[in-house]
Amino acid sequence: MHKTIEPSILYFGTPVVLMSTLNENGTDNLAPMSSAFWLGWRCVLGLSVSSKTTQNMIRTRECVLNLPSVEEVVAVDRLALTTGSDPVPERKVRRGYRYEPDKFGLAGLTPAASETVSAPRVRECPVQLEAIVEATHGIAEADSAQRGILACIEVRILRVHVEESILISGDLDRIDPDKWRPLIMSFQKFYGLGPQLHESTLAKVPEFMYRSPDVDQARTMRTQEVGLKHETQ
Repeated sequence: MHKTIEPSILYFGTPVVLMSTLNENGTDNLAPMSSAFWLGWRCVLGLSVSSKTTQNMIRTRECVLNLPSVEEVVAVDRLALTTGSDPVPERKVRRGYRYEPDKFGLAGLTPAASETVSAPRVRECPVQLEAIVEATHGIAEADSAQRGILACIEVRILRVHVEESILISGDLDRIDPDKWRPLIMSFQKFYGLGPQLHESTLAKVPEFMYRSPDVDQARTMRTQEVGLKHETQ
């Protein structure tokens, strides 16, 4: 029997993303989040406006989306209740957050240079997605009690870096879901994926049929960079 309830949150389960951005003074910021969904080579992120990550993204128009596997869960948890904002926003003070200037050091993770953006990648994460901000939208704009608290940020992926061990053998452009074990957050707790439960009818549609123009745009950008590099040598 179903019951009508009023849960405080509706986090039924989404992948954890480690967001890396650059602070005003050029230092690195790193923050875990899990309100993200994917459309082709674009991602929509739900973030607090007061978050240092959000402020950095709006200022620099770039970031890296690092996807941890279940192997990085301890490192991700070390970042819980920390913020790169000083002073700590009042909303976060009430939840027990503290200021931490060295997020990479605290988590025991390693920054790695990106190819298209200034923000660093997280070397230990099996998936690293360099991205630029395309649009920012307010959430609950019609509600005066919530207006200006949350933002929905659309980013476009420029580079995809993937650990070889999770690729389909013989197809270097496809990730093998039987090998990829993303870290999942569900109602504030960490989980991982189990084996495939059932054959998927949707999986019969070839992946290339979902390919968006953003892929070719990113490839063109990469070709132009290589040409420019040769001209300057």
